[in-house]
Amino acid sequence: MSIKDGEDLVQRFGWQDYLVFGLMLGVSAVIGIYYAIPRKKNTQTSSTDEFLMGGRNMGTFPVAMSLIASFMSAITLLGTPAEIYLYGTMYWIIGLSYLLVMPAAAYLYLPIFYKLQLTSAYEYLEKRFNRVVRVLGSATFSIQMSLYMAVVVYAPALALSQVTGISVIVSVSSIFAVCIFYTALGGLKAVMWTDTFQVIIMYGSMIAVCIIGDADVGGPSEVVKRNNDTQRIEFFEFNPNPAIRHSFWSLVIGGYFQWVTIYGVNQSQVQRYLSVPSIKQAQRAIWINLVGLLGLLCICCYTGMVIFTKYYDCDPLSANLVERSEQLFPLFVMDTLGHLPGLPGLFVAGIFSGALSTVSSGLNSLAAIAMEDFVKPFCFPNLSDRAATNVSKALAVLIGLICFGLVFVAAQFGNALEAALSIFGMVGGPLLGVFTLGMFLPWANWIGATAGILSGLVLMFWIGFGSQIAKGQGLLVLRTKPLTTEGCDFLNMTTTEPPSSVLKSLLKGPLGYAPTASQYPDMFDDSFIVSDTLGLYKVSYMWYSTIGCFTVIIVGIIVSFLTGAQDPKKLNPELICPVYKKLYCCFPKKWKEFLRFNVGDEYVLKDDEDEEKMKPFSIPISHVNAAFDNEAESTREKNGYSYDMTKI
Repeated sequence: MSIKDGEDLVQRFGWQDYLVFGLMLGVSAVIGIYYAIPRKKNTQTSSTDEFLMGGRNMGTFPVAMSLIASFMSAITLLGTPAEIYLYGTMYWIIGLSYLLVMPAAAYLYLPIFYKLQLTSAYEYLEKRFNRVVRVLGSATFSIQMSLYMAVVVYAPALALSQVTGISVIVSVSSIFAVCIFYTALGGLKAVMWTDTFQVIIMYGSMIAVCIIGDADVGGPSEVVKRNNDTQRIEFFEFNPNPAIRHSFWSLVIGGYFQWVTIYGVNQSQVQRYLSVPSIKQAQRAIWINLVGLLGLLCICCYTGMVIFTKYYDCDPLSANLVERSEQLFPLFVMDTLGHLPGLPGLFVAGIFSGALSTVSSGLNSLAAIAMEDFVKPFCFPNLSDRAATNVSKALAVLIGLICFGLVFVAAQFGNALEAALSIFGMVGGPLLGVFTLGMFLPWANWIGATAGILSGLVLMFWIGFGSQIAKGQGLLVLRTKPLTTEGCDFLNMTTTEPPSSVLKSLLKGPLGYAPTASQYPDMFDDSFIVSDTLGLYKVSYMWYSTIGCFTVIIVGIIVSFLTGAQDPKKLNPELICPVYKKLYCCFPKKWKEFLRFNVGDEYVLKDDEDEEKMKPFSIPISHVNAAFDNEAESTREKNGYSYDMTKI
């Protein structure tokens, strides 16, 4: 290792690196200015729709890139290599869950949202249940996304502060200032095109670092050897124990529910699906996004193996060269590429691109939620289009400032990757549950949905916060793979502290890593160091979404039947996912008819819905026809409910 302290790191970050980093921020801001310039408007597109939905005429490629960028944040770029470094390659298996998530999102959840042509995904909950459920869902999502944005900004800012010498507050302020600027000026179009630019920067920087780093440590054979010698290469942990942090089952099944929460019902992703002219384009964007996700996951995981190969005999965490696991990657970059002017700057630009893309997507989606679910229904129902656009921009600025304040709350979290995924599990699982309850179980009523989501949130916050408190008190500590400082020539230090006091001191700060079994073998069992703590707190965070989702579904359907179940015959069929059609090739006709549950047989189109159907969509009608032809009956005639779907 050529770096001895933090000052050496800062000195390697030269003016060329600042220039590359500054250019990335500048280009992002210019894109926002470009899309803020008034142009000839589409007569069928309102300015509010243009700002929040991109005019619903975006192309497939920028939407696909934006889908990748929205949740492949700086947390992924920094946290995933650190995860592999500390805990081994098991996390890599989560890629298999992506193969299940994308078909579910594209063919089960997306068609419902696309037919309804919503701005806020939570409008669905009002149509399916009532306004109470809609507001509850919107408020829950707003809290979730705000906390998530704070985490994905704070983690890279803290990690990079040690590399660049720029203070955390300056880094955080820069990210939010640029994001608020181009999001408020250019709306969703600016967000998606900056996402596209930033994804290119992210991939370019990660690939460059991975290739050069791999060559520096001796190539793939050396990487595999060093990681295999310390039992880091593992893909076959099939133990079904839910307390095991990463097993095949938690990563594939738990990972499915964690990611379908994002790609199936998350406002940020739904907004992007509905910004294209046809459902086929949206589905194509999802599949392109899958390729990008798997590619980025593989790059990040292999980079983690490369980093361990570099420091296999001199762990920077144990040697106090870095304080958090998220700082391992920046340390590696400066140690390996610091002598190449501009490359560290490209890396920093890539990391900040991940943070910028996530925050801008979050600001735009939260502005849409605030406008559609709170401002219009409760404050200004008769707001003009121009006023609504201005209010949406003001909301984006206000939400950005609130999230900036929440960054200092995020400073209290530990492992950034686990914290980010835990937030989505604790909150996203119940949200997925209420949408799934509405779309797949036609007997659910609004009382059941309300009871379900409240029960799910209470249970998940109990488990999630209880687990964090237990870890903070030293009652629950994860073991890492073997680490050593035997090869640190500059290190000449010993400790006389007993293991328990060392462990306690480690847990006081947000270090993001734990002592290893090789350091304190008597203190470790197969998964945890455990004192007396509730069994639920030991459940892997990868199961949070699954538990939250099924809690909502089970409580929701039981309460619905106890309070008078919804009659499927009187339900709008466009609000229910036609599973019987999706299984056309698998089930016989009688089974499919049974699985239809007579949904919509006695449904009568209401006056307000009739008026809504008569409103022109803000996208070309030809595109809408093409999108609906494969999904809907050409003509429905059920007891007065009759309209030609191809003429809507």
